[in-house]
Amino acid sequence: MLALVAMEIFRARCFQYLAISGSVRALHKDYRRATPQNFSSYESMKQNFKLEIPEYFNFAEDVLDQWTNMEKAGKRPSNPAFWWINGKGEEVRWSFEELGSLSRKFANVLTEACSLKRGDPVIVILPKIPEWWLANVACLRTGTILIPGTTQLTQKDILYRLQSSKAKCIITDDLLAPVVDTIASKCENLHSKLVVSQNSREGWENLNEMMKCASDNHSCVKTKHNEMMAIYFTSGTTGLPKMIGHTHSSFGLGLSVNGRYWLDLTPSDVMWNTSDTGWAKSAWSSVFSPWIQGSCVFAHYLPRFEPASIIQTLSEFPITVFCSAPTAYRMLVQNDMKSWKFKSLKHCVSAGEPINPEVTEQWRSRTGLDIYEGYGQTETVLICGNFKGMKIKPGSMGKPSPAFDVKILDENGNVLPPGQEGDIGLQVLPNRPFGLFTHYVDNPSKTASTQRGNFYITGDRGYMDEDGYFWFVARSDDIILSSGYRIGPFEVESALMEHPSVAESAVVSSPDPIRGEVVKAFIVLNPDYKSHDEEQLIKEIQEHVKKTTAPYKYPRKVEFIEELPKTISGKIKRNKLREKEWKKN
Repeated sequence: MLALVAMEIFRARCFQYLAISGSVRALHKDYRRATPQNFSSYESMKQNFKLEIPEYFNFAEDVLDQWTNMEKAGKRPSNPAFWWINGKGEEVRWSFEELGSLSRKFANVLTEACSLKRGDPVIVILPKIPEWWLANVACLRTGTILIPGTTQLTQKDILYRLQSSKAKCIITDDLLAPVVDTIASKCENLHSKLVVSQNSREGWENLNEMMKCASDNHSCVKTKHNEMMAIYFTSGTTGLPKMIGHTHSSFGLGLSVNGRYWLDLTPSDVMWNTSDTGWAKSAWSSVFSPWIQGSCVFAHYLPRFEPASIIQTLSEFPITVFCSAPTAYRMLVQNDMKSWKFKSLKHCVSAGEPINPEVTEQWRSRTGLDIYEGYGQTETVLICGNFKGMKIKPGSMGKPSPAFDVKILDENGNVLPPGQEGDIGLQVLPNRPFGLFTHYVDNPSKTASTQRGNFYITGDRGYMDEDGYFWFVARSDDIILSSGYRIGPFEVESALMEHPSVAESAVVSSPDPIRGEVVKAFIVLNPDYKSHDEEQLIKEIQEHVKKTTAPYKYPRKVEFIEELPKTISGKIKRNKLREKEWKKN
């Protein structure tokens, strides 16, 4: 009995920390302001951050169900927990109570109809439909291990994931179910298939039908904080995708850093993150971060990225916090935004890859809002970020989040002084941060390779300036060595973006008999420049870069292409361009 009372006291303390203190606000109001809501300054945030890690923790019971209790007691504003539209007039709104009831039904489907047990891997490949969010919470409630995948995966991709993860169940829709059927016989661990569909399909359990019959009476499993919660596959920019293991606390508690400080969310906010459901960024900003803070998760189902639809939705719905990738922002600012008003929007953030200063300036001129860039990985929660109340240095990743002690290191693990470029590392000894992944599943050599002395090595290069701001240079594999100079592609790409002819660019090394390597730029032109004389345009672009950044960084080679190769998460695959460039020379 005493143990149960102690657990309830801890749960209340934990939830009290995660939740917002002070008064809550009305939903449909214009709150546009740059001052933080959850902290007074960056210095106070770093100094006061502390989070106890319990022996047992489950996000569904210890956070979501606690918001349900707050909702029932009238201690939370009348803001939905989940708000979904599809642009065709269909709309779904759930309170935390409704989210709880439906996710318990889903949990019973997993344990009863699918015979899944705690620790069983479950692959979920669904687009941005409500069932994706229910699957996330149902896996939490049952202790099964969620493995999300993007709907753009091919037959080969799905087979690789099923075999690598030894998944016992797959949940998908009508579009990919036939693809799964062609490879299922090669996956000996797969024994259960759930389809989200209005129609029945042979060999598959129909989720919609099963939810109608399922009971919403389900007891959440008691998971330890360090028990495996999810496996995320990397986007595969440098080789085959790796499996990254996260625990119930590493994301379930760790992402409080993102929600409370970087996103600066409260229970009255409406958070829209455009990330694909297959990536850890959706866990960051579409599940854990907003729901930790009791905010509304907003979702707009679009079969493909449509800038005009995104802009219209931002204007017509009371979205207060918006998160999207740099590629998306680049596409958005190329559209006419002058005729739209964004009355509710008050905070914009970006992550996934560096964002060019030119894009942030264009966004500010169209919306009056800054873009607060954040830096992290699938392996981590927020590593560095630009936080409200801080001076934003365009192009900088900002300062370290409270979750990590971030340093710039040399090849021997020594900490480098400000201004010197090195590897970005996080201190993991003597105390490992709780917002960090456990290991690369079934890949001990890769796991071991990421540690250098007392630090986890991110695989990214950067430097810290005299003011404590961190600057991204490149992935370690992307650095260009030309005549003794080390050149990071991002700075060159940012300079290129400032030229009006450039819609997108990617910079890689190209072999050179004298310099060893030179900078080569692959450029996608804006439509108005496609008929220009290429040789003259190349000279203009080269001179522009010489004036914008250090002259030795200018692209000595330029090639205009129709489209850049990208991962299915939208990141530029410089390695593909680099490999092609070196093979032909």
